Amino acid sequence: MSALKAKVLVTIPRGLYDLISRPEDEAKLRSFAEVTFNPYERNFTEGELSELIADADGCITSWGSPKFTDEVLSMAKRLKIIGHAAGSVKPYVSEAVFKRGIVVTNAASTISKSVAEFTLAMILNCLRVIPQHLDAMRRKDWNYRESRVLTTWDLNGKRVGLIGFGHVARELAKLLKPFEVELLVYDPYVEEEHIASYGAKRSDMMELLSTSDVVSLHLALTPDTYGIIGEEELRAMKPTAYLVNTSRGAVVDESALARVLGEGRIAGAALDVFEQEPLRDDSPLYNLKNVLLTPHIAGPSDERRKLLFGTVVEDFRRFFSGGRPLNEISYNRLMFSA
Repeated sequence: MSALKAKVLVTIPRGLYDLISRPEDEAKLRSFAEVTFNPYERNFTEGELSELIADADGCITSWGSPKFTDEVLSMAKRLKIIGHAAGSVKPYVSEAVFKRGIVVTNAASTISKSVAEFTLAMILNCLRVIPQHLDAMRRKDWNYRESRVLTTWDLNGKRVGLIGFGHVARELAKLLKPFEVELLVYDPYVEEEHIASYGAKRSDMMELLSTSDVVSLHLALTPDTYGIIGEEELRAMKPTAYLVNTSRGAVVDESALARVLGEGRIAGAALDVFEQEPLRDDSPLYNLKNVLLTPHIAGPSDERRKLLFGTVVEDFRRFFSGGRPLNEISYNRLMFSA
């Protein structure tokens, strides 16, 4: 942008902004941009965004920001880059954004480290039946360790299948390396050489499901991935296998999963996401002893959440200095992996 400062609109409400930013990140943004902040404790309406975007070279969004509809884009004559200080941008941008050549980035690479750690924790909790033992100790039932019916397993040396190989799955692959697992990956949008660089092997879906000891889901929710793990897929899994989902709830047919778990057809599951959130009160998942349920908490820790705005600011600095953002999103990748 030569000597002139870029004009950047920040749509994030003040309360959320304080949770996901640090003073040094704002100072960095102001060093190269003229910034307009959202003054409200709420997200902009579509009309407000349309009005304010007209003069913006870049826009920084986060959870709950209005979508870049055709109407908004028609006003965004100068817009060159959108940075989402959160994870998936799917609810906020459309194919039209990419067709106009607007660069899109997000903070998924920052969030992914937290989600990957949480996913690893859930895998270990499943295999070693840790939550059930914790509950038994609260009941002062020391003998549960002998009376339990769930078998405990090591992670070391097992086969782990990753469905979707985006940011989180790649971070998880790094965390799994010391466990000397065999990694299978199903992701039609990632080249085999890239998968191999993480010590993993490309697989088709049914081979992965039928041979893995742990199946971990890392999918974006699209029309193609909705319910992609259904009854047939679940029944293809090994009786001793565990399913872990920290991506999107609706990629799994919950009714089929409840049946398969209830029958003991697979060893168990760990679910942090659900098709309807909060999980409805009458869900049969609550009553199953071989499923671990958490209320969509696998995202960034409180510590890591403070880094989200700064991740986007650094990409904006690179972009407006003539460089390439580190976290640029392609449309094809957006449509499959989380």
